[in-house]
Amino acid sequence: QVQLAEAGGRLVQTGASLRLSCTASGRASKIYDMAWFRRCPGKEREFVSAISASGGRTGYADFVRGRFTITRDNAKNSIYLQMNTLEPEDTALYFCAATEYYSLSSLARAYHFWGQGTQVTVSS
Repeated sequence: QVQLAEAGGRLVQTGASLRLSCTASGRASKIYDMAWFRRCPGKEREFVSAISASGGRTGYADFVRGRFTITRDNAKNSIYLQMNTLEPEDTALYFCAATEYYSLSSLARAYHFWGQGTQVTVSS
């Protein structure tokens, strides 16, 4: 089993920056491809960004528009999402996820392990 725990979400103003983190525990023998998803109010969960197990490949949703950066530190079993120039439309519950079988997938069904989420609220 793998457990994922997100942290870093809070209330900020438009234009602010936040860094989210997600730490994996429970099974250290594998390094997984991982991703960030989010659920905005009244909407379905959507893909934000993904990173390969080695960290050598990354992908982003179109709405990111260069504002976010995904990274990982395998020595700490963690991934991060640096978010800059935040907008009210970025308000959402942000989840991290891990997959054993896919690489850089934007589909939620590709991911087998999920955290509980961390809330990001951007006020105008």
